[in-house]
Amino acid sequence: MSIQIVRDKNQIILKTKRTTYAMEMMYGRFPVHLYYGKSSPKPELAITINHRSFSPNYEELGRDFCPDNNFMEFPFFGNGDYRATALRVRDLKTGCDVTDYTYRRAKKFKGRCDIPGIPCGDADEHTETLEMIFDDEVTQSELHLYYTLFPECDVISRYFTLINKGDHDLQIEKCMSLSLDLPASNWELLSFHGAHNAERQTQREPILHGVRRIASRRGASSHHSNPFIMVADRKTTEERGDAYGFNLVYSGSFLDEIEVDQNGTLRVMTGLGDENFSMLLTPGEQFTSPEAVMTYSDKGLGEASRNMHRFTRAHILPPEVFEKRPVVLNSWEAFYFNIDEKLMIDFAKGAKECGMDMLVMDDGWFGERHKDNAGLGDWTPNAQKFPRGLTSFVENVRAQGVKFGIWIEPEMVNPNSDLYRAHPEWAIQAPSREPLQSRHQLVLDMANPAVLDYLKTTYAKTFAGVHIDYFKWDMNRHMSNVYSNALPPERQKEASFRYMLGVYELFRWFRAQFPNAMIENCSGGGGRYDLAMMKYSTQIWASDNTHADHRTRIQYGSTFGYPTSVMSCHVANHKNSCEIPRRLEYSYRVALGGPLGYEFNVLAASEETKAAMKKQIEEYRTYEDLILGGDFYRLVSPIETDCYAHYFVSEDNARILLSFLQNVGDPKQKAYKLKISRAILNATYEDLRSGKLYSGEELRRGITVTADPEDEYAKMFYFVKKS
Repeated sequence: MSIQIVRDKNQIILKTKRTTYAMEMMYGRFPVHLYYGKSSPKPELAITINHRSFSPNYEELGRDFCPDNNFMEFPFFGNGDYRATALRVRDLKTGCDVTDYTYRRAKKFKGRCDIPGIPCGDADEHTETLEMIFDDEVTQSELHLYYTLFPECDVISRYFTLINKGDHDLQIEKCMSLSLDLPASNWELLSFHGAHNAERQTQREPILHGVRRIASRRGASSHHSNPFIMVADRKTTEERGDAYGFNLVYSGSFLDEIEVDQNGTLRVMTGLGDENFSMLLTPGEQFTSPEAVMTYSDKGLGEASRNMHRFTRAHILPPEVFEKRPVVLNSWEAFYFNIDEKLMIDFAKGAKECGMDMLVMDDGWFGERHKDNAGLGDWTPNAQKFPRGLTSFVENVRAQGVKFGIWIEPEMVNPNSDLYRAHPEWAIQAPSREPLQSRHQLVLDMANPAVLDYLKTTYAKTFAGVHIDYFKWDMNRHMSNVYSNALPPERQKEASFRYMLGVYELFRWFRAQFPNAMIENCSGGGGRYDLAMMKYSTQIWASDNTHADHRTRIQYGSTFGYPTSVMSCHVANHKNSCEIPRRLEYSYRVALGGPLGYEFNVLAASEETKAAMKKQIEEYRTYEDLILGGDFYRLVSPIETDCYAHYFVSEDNARILLSFLQNVGDPKQKAYKLKISRAILNATYEDLRSGKLYSGEELRRGITVTADPEDEYAKMFYFVKKS
């Protein structure tokens, strides 16, 4: 077993393939963190007693133990630890919110505990779980802390269950799934801020004394902050040094909290937080937090990223629906709302002619949906646009030799819709307050079972007998004036959390109702680019921004926490710019950062452009397995330069796809040495694009690529081991 409960020393040691995590129950009561780092047969497992004035201690234990100055495994509110705390529980009988649980016992078992209603990592034959049980005689409640090991990925997940075993109500007022204390060092934080059309912009900064909070209060993981963060030593690079990664398997509002205390100790936490979450527990009720995951590597940021990539591919992503992931042609940037049956059938013919596998009909097919101010919620096909109905139309599309996908936005409603006129109470809006609209939309109350029943019934009827291969699930506004008519006043702060439970329920229903259809998630692009959405979505639309020069930065940031196989990348024809061969080629090379697709009016494209796209898709199929399943290495950052370089490599190191992408021309033609550390030292490789031979030693020393004087330049190598 990878979990050792050393009872004579009150220690627990967790081991993954390359890491060790250790804790001790001080005085048999207090869980104190000892070590998380590189695997070692004898890691330094020691507690430093570091008493400070004004830090209270337990009188019966003397000055040897102060909660404020120890590395606490799961810190509680109000019990003498003045740093950020993981759990705050208010006893509604007395009003007291001092939270203090005592360790009682631990056990280990194969597999994991599922989390009711919330996605989490799937167990495999290697997965093991530690369960630690605590209680509090004052509130008569029980706390279960879970540590689930995914050893092959070097990932440990954290979550908890709180059970009210008393005779009165409790209120959870702060909920963090994971807390980790690390010793003083020159730590730096990598976070991924952004905005709509500029998601996951990489930011690296020193972690100074005080508190740093990265959060979303939007009811979505959001374009603006991503729950994934990294902590690394100041000297850590892509391939060297200590790096920790943290993420939350949740799609709503969240909090990452980072604090350096008076001793220089670093505390890192992630969870639901305290601003947009609270949970009432009546007698007999229990609550389980979302799962948080963490990883460590002593081989730099790159290996910590690859740990997260492996975990996501092996334990989060749904099974592939198709033997080959389809290359899609989406109608949105070609026609926006101006679609109908004849145009879409012609579009399908054009898709087939260009070598694409699937036509995706985007917004505009349902209700009175002629622009974005009406129709959301009325999920029946527009009779004027599709006079013969969806079944006949889709059969005609598929008769052209392509699969069929369709756009939906289940969570939203336009006030100008039949649904809203019939059920205004189903929209999220505060009593006696003016309902705020965004994009002429309100948010449906997914915490209301009646809303879920309506959506399931409507979609089942609309798509009955329709052969759909793909759903693009969009979500184009964030939550405000949050209030649910389905919840009593004392549970209103649960509304956004229960909203997400409803969303996950509907996703599970879609996967069960349409088991042969792939789901691509979208939220105005990458506004819900998170592990929980990846549990149901084979891929996610990374950004509404399809300009190739902007995409390099978005795609670069996305790779730190998430595998490239989820990052939907499209070639888009902005103002016919891709009719220019160089621009089309560059956009394609950038789009090879993930699963390929197109946003292109192929009906207006020249014969030369159509032939070029067909050739691109044929080439993409050569590399597709590397892009979807290979190990990924970042070489040159587009944040620090105008260039982005990376490579994919097969597990056996026999195939390597190296890309160099240059957004802005460089008159000085700077030379970049791109080192392929995974090349086999004594092997010979052939670049199948040029026919040139290289030794593995040469590839390790580095391929020199010279920047081009012109904008939008790409250079690609495809090395295949010959001997």
